[in-house]
Amino acid sequence: MSEAESKRLARSEYWDERYGQVGPDEQVHEWFRSFNDLESFLGRNLFQVRAPETAPQILHLGSGDSTIPEDLWRKGYRNQVCVDFSTVIVNNMSKQHGHLEGITWMHADVRQLDQIPSESVDVAFDKGTLDAMIHGSPWDPPDEVRDNTGRYIREVFRVLKPDSAFLYVTYRQPHFIKPLLNCEGVDWVITVDVLGGSGSSFDYHGFILKKAPLSTPGSATTGAEDKLPRRSVESDHP
Repeated sequence: MSEAESKRLARSEYWDERYGQVGPDEQVHEWFRSFNDLESFLGRNLFQVRAPETAPQILHLGSGDSTIPEDLWRKGYRNQVCVDFSTVIVNNMSKQHGHLEGITWMHADVRQLDQIPSESVDVAFDKGTLDAMIHGSPWDPPDEVRDNTGRYIREVFRVLKPDSAFLYVTYRQPHFIKPLLNCEGVDWVITVDVLGGSGSSFDYHGFILKKAPLSTPGSATTGAEDKLPRRSVESDHP
């Protein structure tokens, strides 16, 4: 993908056009692993921590046409909000899954989540959304990338409860991603699971970000940088 095409991924017009080219019942793509691929990762960081009967508020960030909200619904999670800045996909998903009580699809830009109250979310989930904002040199990202990702990450930090978690799945290497996650205005404790390649030649990574205890916005957690990735059990089963 060219640099110009990569830049378009952070614009709603691109996704409105792309989702508009398929039928309302067709899926464009399940980015960065399916629910089955991620079930062990979600088991450790969601199912075992926040059982369905506790009704945790789950926020899907840039949900697109992923099946994961429906998959979690079938597990009993009935308090989910899916946000996306493509009006086309929000309308499509709302029509397709309106019968799934407990899932709401909402038109919103993850960089400005005005509809989501501060400290109201138990689990935030991202699979490909942050990555769509990244282009250019991974060693020295353009100012546009730092601005977009910084605004996004600060919004995620704002809406999470103090004891909550941000689960982020990416194909990018941790040493490139951590500086963007540890932007100004947040204070995370970060753990990384190596999820394996799922048939590809490279590993995926599952980040678990939690607010540092008694955190003071503006000071990134240095200890998070020292934690080595954990290899997950599913990494042996690509």
